[in-house]
Amino acid sequence: MAEFNEVYRRAVYYDIAFGRDVTREIDFVIDVYRQHHDGDMPTSLLDLACGPAYHARNFASRGLHAVGLDLREEMLAFADDLAHQENVRVEWLSADMRDLNLSQPIDIAINVFDGIDCLLTNEDLLAHLNTIGDNLTDGGLYFIDVTNPRFTSFTYYEPFCYTGERDGVFVEIRWHGDHTKIDPVTHVATTRVEMLVNNHGQQETFSDMAQERILTAQEIVLLAQMTGKLQPVGWYGAYDINQPFDHSPKANRMIAVLQKI
Repeated sequence: MAEFNEVYRRAVYYDIAFGRDVTREIDFVIDVYRQHHDGDMPTSLLDLACGPAYHARNFASRGLHAVGLDLREEMLAFADDLAHQENVRVEWLSADMRDLNLSQPIDIAINVFDGIDCLLTNEDLLAHLNTIGDNLTDGGLYFIDVTNPRFTSFTYYEPFCYTGERDGVFVEIRWHGDHTKIDPVTHVATTRVEMLVNNHGQQETFSDMAQERILTAQEIVLLAQMTGKLQPVGWYGAYDINQPFDHSPKANRMIAVLQKI
């Protein structure tokens, strides 16, 4: 399992570049859940590879039970500080997403912003899907959100750049597509990422190389079926219940919705 450790362990800088209001995304997740449960509201959510836990904190702010999971203690400590500032309660779990044992099953699991791509092999992905199936309530939903594959193919990997500023600190995080190589057999991309920081005039650059698994829709379908616990019930191209997963301009994501059988 590969990670961008130099970038991810700098939680404050990461948050400056990626911090955002995810209310619309959580609204979407809840709406999809209610569509599959006769209008009933979910009561619990697991935010996998949560980082600063934008989604877990938003879900908890609605008075619902949220769990934030991440391997990096720095991210969980930072997320916990933010939760205390917002006066919301989130349960934190430092664990590997391939092997979970929650204290109680949850209604919704989410893995957003390409968080699943650190699982590089079919064995890793199958172990992960099995453990998610074991920890969902009956009929519970798992949302997998990755970049629309039209931006990442065997011959092209689009460069991505995210920027932010807070209190005189400027952060830019770049995915260098021109240096990315994707193995056509394993679907694993070797990617270079740079975090550029200007902290009141003092400049630093942090560089990372890591591997990412580029997933296709049919791989998700087949691996889910292999678990005998999950089945695909929906595909979306954005956090919009009316946006299908297709090649239209607004479909910049591939969001798979799996349901526990």
